[in-house]
Amino acid sequence: MSIAASPADPNPLVPRPESGRVYTACRRVRLADASAGGRLRFDACARYLQDIANDDSRDAGTPNPTAWVARRTTITVDHFPKYLDIVSLATWCSGIGPRWAERRYSVIGERDGDGSGDGDDRPAGVIEAVTLWVHVDMATMKPVSLPPGFTEQFGGAAGGRVVSARHNLPTRPPKDVTDVPGVDVSEWPLRFVDYDVLGHVNNSVYWAMVEEQLARRRELRSPLTVALEHHEAIAPGAAVRVTVIDAADGFDLWVASDDGRVAAVVRAAHRPRT
Repeated sequence: MSIAASPADPNPLVPRPESGRVYTACRRVRLADASAGGRLRFDACARYLQDIANDDSRDAGTPNPTAWVARRTTITVDHFPKYLDIVSLATWCSGIGPRWAERRYSVIGERDGDGSGDGDDRPAGVIEAVTLWVHVDMATMKPVSLPPGFTEQFGGAAGGRVVSARHNLPTRPPKDVTDVPGVDVSEWPLRFVDYDVLGHVNNSVYWAMVEEQLARRRELRSPLTVALEHHEAIAPGAAVRVTVIDAADGFDLWVASDDGRVAAVVRAAHRPRT
């Protein structure tokens, strides 16, 4: 049985708008953000994305800017920024639904970001990403309508684009994974620090699981596309099982609690450089 590791494309990377709200920021790739080889890790990139999204909402005066949970994210890496590079981040609303909104991001690294003056010929880091954020009631964590004035403030950048919140990746691995070549099933211990202020396993933790696979599959480097879809929340104290099925150009990954509920699905694929 073969697994196609080409990511689904439910949310294309629409270009930066010519009008409408675009929020920008800069930060430097620090020690805890980089791999042993010096590239920006996916879990660190995920933190960058969720932080600038929250900063944009706060800057815009959006009511309760923390009341958003990620449903799906796609990160496409052309080249990874490196340790001590300064990265320029931009984010904007790229689509709207009844109880959710899509947010696009561009992450551009500046070469020679350490300020040494010793230039190099490596490409600048370029990452494009998109996340569907669902607006939730903080008391029940159920989806609710977008905040008042949201469309007026953010909708100009979206240009009237309407987006769906449906999942697109296969929800579960094949029933009998023992018959699938290149399969691995392992436990993933969760720590106290993995839970954020919402009481959820933070998004970046799932991307750390992706990094574990990239450490194992060292041939999978940029250009690279990784799609991650969130399902059920993981309760504190739950045991977590990670199932991975390899393909020639990537892998599929499922995260499930010990009660069988699927928490997240990942599809990663290397893209030949054109």
